[in-house]
Amino acid sequence: MGLVLSNKVLLEEMPPILNAQLVTKQFGAKPLFQNISLTVEEGARIGLIGPNGAGKSTLLAILAGQVEPDSGELAVRKRARAAYVPQDSRFAPGLTIRQVLERALATAHVNESEREGREREGLIRELGGRAGFADLTAEAAALSGGWRKRLAITEALVSEPEVMLLDEPTNHLDLAGIEWLEELLNSASFAVVTVSHDRYFLESTSSEIIELNRVYADGLLRVKGNFSRFLEEKQAYLESQNRQQESLRNQVRTEIEWLRRGPKARTTKSKARIDTAHAMIGQLAEMNARTAVATAGIDFEASLRKTKRLVEFKGVACDVPGGETPDEQGKSLTGRRLFTGLNFILTAGMKVGLVGPNGSGKTTLLRLLRGEMEPAEGSIRRAEALRLVYFSQMRTLDESQTLRRALAPEGDSVMYQGRLVHVASWAARFLFSSEQLNQPVKNLSGGERARVLIAKLMLEPADVLLLDEPTNDLDIPTLEILEDNLLEFPGALMLVTHDRYLLNRVSSTVLGLDGRGHIGRFADYAQWEDWLAEQDELAQSKTERRADGSSSAQRTGAEPAQGAGAKKKLSYLEAREFAAIEQRVEASDARLSAAHERVEHPEIATNAAALQEALKELDAAQHENDALYARWAELTEKAG
Repeated sequence: MGLVLSNKVLLEEMPPILNAQLVTKQFGAKPLFQNISLTVEEGARIGLIGPNGAGKSTLLAILAGQVEPDSGELAVRKRARAAYVPQDSRFAPGLTIRQVLERALATAHVNESEREGREREGLIRELGGRAGFADLTAEAAALSGGWRKRLAITEALVSEPEVMLLDEPTNHLDLAGIEWLEELLNSASFAVVTVSHDRYFLESTSSEIIELNRVYADGLLRVKGNFSRFLEEKQAYLESQNRQQESLRNQVRTEIEWLRRGPKARTTKSKARIDTAHAMIGQLAEMNARTAVATAGIDFEASLRKTKRLVEFKGVACDVPGGETPDEQGKSLTGRRLFTGLNFILTAGMKVGLVGPNGSGKTTLLRLLRGEMEPAEGSIRRAEALRLVYFSQMRTLDESQTLRRALAPEGDSVMYQGRLVHVASWAARFLFSSEQLNQPVKNLSGGERARVLIAKLMLEPADVLLLDEPTNDLDIPTLEILEDNLLEFPGALMLVTHDRYLLNRVSSTVLGLDGRGHIGRFADYAQWEDWLAEQDELAQSKTERRADGSSSAQRTGAEPAQGAGAKKKLSYLEAREFAAIEQRVEASDARLSAAHERVEHPEIATNAAALQEALKELDAAQHENDALYARWAELTEKAG
């Protein structure tokens, strides 16, 4: 018992792994952060968050010893190893996964005695297998972004670090990769500091949250607990600070009135009060400057289209086109069937989340929707003059342009929602200063590039928004504004994202792919996960039966292609209903259009009684139209 207590005392007296004291870093005229102090203790699980431009990545690089602070000190515990994984994971051309891990093993400063009896080849296979790499001979540089990230994390693990420092590790991982990383971190013996904007990931992996933000008096707020607990503590802190600020504002108002009266006798007491008044005025000014937080103004513009049915997929199947880039592990995808049997109607107001493993066909489905390629089977019917606005995960911008030209290509103003807005005002809406307008786009951070692209999208009236990983590099406050505006957008939305919080909050329907040629429609992300697990079990069962020499004959329609569980067939009455429903929908569309025109007719609009009656008719026509579309979608899914 005494030995246990002794060990406990030693553990408590052990110095922190990393100890940053009063560090400051400045780029340009303004400092990123000033006099920041934080420690990383044994076994810590720290989520590091903050608005874009707060200096999260820079602070992480300082903790990793990659960047020197302008002032302050970083102390590293003796013989402690820190593994740093930056945002962008790159590998030299020609190197295989095996060679990357071999080099990491050769250079890692670890206790060799711990490896006695373990063959190098066995260790490499173990590392690669845990990360999910099926082929260690694949070229590392040819991997997808998500699998390069897995390799970079695995490479860092080779050094057996005391602390791992991860900068936005979920940006390039797919949903399966994020779950792999969550499991890895939650079972790890080392400490972790992770810069992330993924709120579900922070909730799952963090036992402590640090927000780097000038709004706090110390430049950061540190809260023990998960992300939900942090939000509660942050709210309490800000409310307390607001009360303090209001109290100080009232005191300053009183002192200013006293100063204006001009005391006649400059006694020692009155001079002291003058000094106190000036100190309070300075304190209030500093607090006002800290708490003046700008937010991005995101508001997508919808077209005035009244057509409800926008895109219809009938029996659509798609193969990977020739010349397509390799899959996430470097294997050729050309000719593989991505999905089949897609029957789906996209209507105005529908918010669709598109999920699936890397290489399962999410981006290809967006290309089909845009008309960039044709399906291998089936047909896609689009509404006439359909306006599609696309946000690419590639973040393609002209590097030679200035920010001014990127935001306003044709002059010093943009046309937004029918009015001219000066480029400086438009830039300020997306948190850019007027001084940045003449800077080249190539100097922008990932989050700033994302805001530029969102600004460009907002100038295009849309029937359908197609967003491919829009959340990468966006900070949490901007994500919350994006979510609110997507919920309010009256057109249709097709959203590809690994941000499960955004997906669950925004999506009314989930289209899920399993990477084996199947696609299904689900109520939410959790339902898709259950179906994906069933698909995995089915595939595993098939493999085992083949290995046992059992008959491999399978019923071609056995697996569900349009939802979890076996597909239900239409009854006789449902088949008759389905055969006639398209004509009923078209008639309903016509009635709804006529009802809209009746409400907008000048004679009706100026007659209160007639207008009231017309609005009732419009409401009834809208309800009938919504119900018909919902029934059509239900029958289409069962008939598929």
